[in-house]
Order: sequence, then C-alpha cells, then structure tokens
Amino acid sequence: MPSYTVTVATGSQWFAGTDDYVYLTLQGTAGCSERHLLDKPFYNDFERGAVDSYDVTVEEDLGEIQLIKIEKRKYWYQDDWYLKYVTVKTPVGDYLEFPCYRWITDEKEIVLRDG
Repeated sequence: MPSYTVTVATGSQWFAGTDDYVYLTLQGTAGCSERHLLDKPFYNDFERGAVDSYDVTVEEDLGEIQLIKIEKRKYWYQDDWYLKYVTVKTPVGDYLEFPCYRWITDEKEIVLRDG
C-alpha cells in the first residue's frame, strides 16, 4: 500500500493553533484517498508555530496528486486555526507544496492546489 508523508505548518501568530479535529483527503489523477484524521496519540497537534508530520497510507496508487482537502471539525469549543502550508511527499519521493497562509474558521473544508 502506498504511503504519503504529509507535513502541516501552523502559523506563529497569537492563537494560531487549534485543538479541533483536522482531516486530510488526497486527490490524484488515478483516484481519491479516504478522509484521514491527522492526529498523533499523546501529542498536542497543530500548536502555534509547529510543523507536524503524518504518514497517510492509501489502498492504491492515487497517481499524480492534484489537490488536497483540509477539513476542520470542532473538538471541545470552536477555535480558529492559521494554516501556513501543507507539503506532501509521494511514495516515489517527490515533494509537493500546497500553500494556504490563511485563517480557517468554523467547521469547513478547504481545497488547496499545488503551489
């Protein structure tokens, strides 16, 4: 099964971090991954100024990654999150960067394209 390494960078502004659930979906030319919860056990993910990496394993090759979807869902109380960028390392070793540089508020899904 192919495995992608996803790196998420949170902004360094005050209150940029979040405790909300963050999900990722990869979409490629050959298919779309399932929605993956980005979470490390016993670790405080998405803190202000943090750069966190996650392994995302998919059932079959997705082809060339075209876009990613980031979805934020409330955990305890609603808080905003400043997402700088997301990088994806493909199974063949290519690096793709998906810039965001904006606040993600409420419970919503955003689509990022390779920048």
